[in-house]
Amino acid sequence: MLRLSSRQPGFAEAFDRVVSDRRESAVDVAADVAAILKDVRQRGDAALTDYTRRFDGHDLDRTGWQVSAADCKAAFDTLEPSLRSALELAAERIRAYHAAQLPENRDYTDAQGVRLGAIWNAVDAAGLYVPGGRAAYPSSLLMNAIPAKVAGVPRLVVVTPTPGGEVNPLVLAAAHLAGVDEVWRVGGAHAVAALAYGTERIAPVDVVTGPGNAWVAEAKRQLYGVVGIDMVAGPSEILVIADAANDPVRIAADLLSQAEHDPTSQSILITDDAAFADDVARVVETELSTLATQRTARDSWSVNGVIIDVDTLDEAPSLANALAAEHVEIATDDPESLMRRIRHAGSIFLGRMTPEAVGDYVAGPNHVLPTGRRARFSSGLSVLDFMKRTSFIQLDQAALEAIGPAAVALANAEGLPAHARSISVRLSR
Repeated sequence: MLRLSSRQPGFAEAFDRVVSDRRESAVDVAADVAAILKDVRQRGDAALTDYTRRFDGHDLDRTGWQVSAADCKAAFDTLEPSLRSALELAAERIRAYHAAQLPENRDYTDAQGVRLGAIWNAVDAAGLYVPGGRAAYPSSLLMNAIPAKVAGVPRLVVVTPTPGGEVNPLVLAAAHLAGVDEVWRVGGAHAVAALAYGTERIAPVDVVTGPGNAWVAEAKRQLYGVVGIDMVAGPSEILVIADAANDPVRIAADLLSQAEHDPTSQSILITDDAAFADDVARVVETELSTLATQRTARDSWSVNGVIIDVDTLDEAPSLANALAAEHVEIATDDPESLMRRIRHAGSIFLGRMTPEAVGDYVAGPNHVLPTGRRARFSSGLSVLDFMKRTSFIQLDQAALEAIGPAAVALANAEGLPAHARSISVRLSR
């Protein structure tokens, strides 16, 4: 774990190294992924069968390509009641939050008599990638499927890796609750290719969303343009801004909540109290020994963990903006004043009683968020990722007379006489 202090010489250079560090897999998977995509495009289902046998250890023709809607419902119905209630609460809150994101159509006539506007429509089909390797996340399915459903997408397709052909029952239950139409037992880059290109069994989709490993992320990157994507996601991140009035046990738990995701995850603490920083560091070591995910969390904390000691928390917003972290917690008495100065963050969690983990499940806003400093230019998943806007224009003779001559002049200036003529033949002079 790295300790930095803004009081020490060389802090700016050391902090810049933290900011510029790329924690994505060092393995270059681009060539391998390109070969997989080409193979799936050429051989379709046969390629999916081969890759599934190789990576997940089962034969799709024997275990079954799809999980039926009846099996998803059965998984939901047989959930332990408190867990079923928890899923339902999460779904209800996610749905309510995203329903408020629905955009409004526009239709108006301006001062020149030109009718202008835009209409929003959902895509025809969305593909949702749900991880199933290191861990299976029903929460991720809800966070991807419910915004698509709210947007009005008529066909929702889930692909998920199924080692040995087995699907996590919680994932199936979430699929039922979210109204997913198809669940396919395929994962990896080959599953993303199937969603983009289509195969004999799997019809293509228009948008692919959802997190995955380096191969999945690279497949989405290469297929952007064939399909839309939400983002290219990297390792999870959390930045906690906390003063000494916090319980170090709580702050340590918050840091470890992201460290347990993956060895490449990153947890950073910014505090204005060196003694509190020491306390948190000690508690992290104690907490690590109790976690079932200790090995992953310890690797993450040891290699990527950072504690930054500053003179005053007024320094924190500028550091946070440089990091542009996926998650930012502000555990102070007046978190609002710091939040107003943070421009780049995936999601911000305000106050001492708002752990980031509550946002992963039941708060409502989406937990699919930009990582790797991409919060500088992108946002978390929303209903807009499953919709597109079509503008429209309508002119009558008077409106064309008012603005047409300027268009003719611009077309001629650009050396496009046919453009100019298509307008001028409609003008009365």
